[in-house]
Amino acid sequence: MKVPDRTVHRFFATPTAPCPYLPGRTERKLFTPLVGGDPNRLHDLLSASGFRRSQSIVYKPACDGCRACVPVRIRAGDFVASRTQKKIERRNADLIVRAQPPLATAEQYALFRRYQRSRHADSGMANMDFGDYQDMIEDTTVDTAVVEFRHTDGRLLGACLSDKMGDGFSLCYSFFDPDEPRRSMGSHMVMWHVQEAARLNLPYVYLGYWIAESPKMAYKANFRPLEGLVLALQGWRDLTPETDTDLEDEEDDYEVPNGIR
Repeated sequence: MKVPDRTVHRFFATPTAPCPYLPGRTERKLFTPLVGGDPNRLHDLLSASGFRRSQSIVYKPACDGCRACVPVRIRAGDFVASRTQKKIERRNADLIVRAQPPLATAEQYALFRRYQRSRHADSGMANMDFGDYQDMIEDTTVDTAVVEFRHTDGRLLGACLSDKMGDGFSLCYSFFDPDEPRRSMGSHMVMWHVQEAARLNLPYVYLGYWIAESPKMAYKANFRPLEGLVLALQGWRDLTPETDTDLEDEEDDYEVPNGIR
């Protein structure tokens, strides 16, 4: 007879800190460890409620007086690529993609460092040593992979840390070769996951949080149909962007939460 999991899941709050996305605002996060007899199921349940994974915890914003962060996910089976996205796919048709176990490598870390120094030199992640990177990749209690994107000559051009859930994929963090801007690897890695989810009959690809006022998150509105967990509407609903940006340039925003890493 299976013994029920009676683990008590306690939630904690981080200290208030400056918001990394909206100047002049502060942020605070609610988080809980992914523990118990079935962390994958717990991860599924909390992700559907707007939580995100970072290492062995999940978190979501709990900022006083602000609801700007909207959890978003792509409906994989209904996704239709835009003209720009089709161009990106053609540019990356030569890549070899493999999902690897969540084990940090020196090659990945070297690319991660180059990416951070080029794109996010002023962030805390730019100072991560190999041990920090190893924690980010390997400290997981759920079904996780590092999806590597390689040139035919063997060069690693991009990698995405992603979780496979019962209803899709959740993209935790991605990085790519800053010397290959024409490939738009950030967008390509999202589209690969959308195609893989559709192939496996999984309905969603979770992209984390979208903030309408943050230009660095604007690219997420290009993946359609996009659903958002808008609390005022009591559940996931279609999001209709105010403008049809169809942006080719993108930034990743899968940051580990302040004070939790």
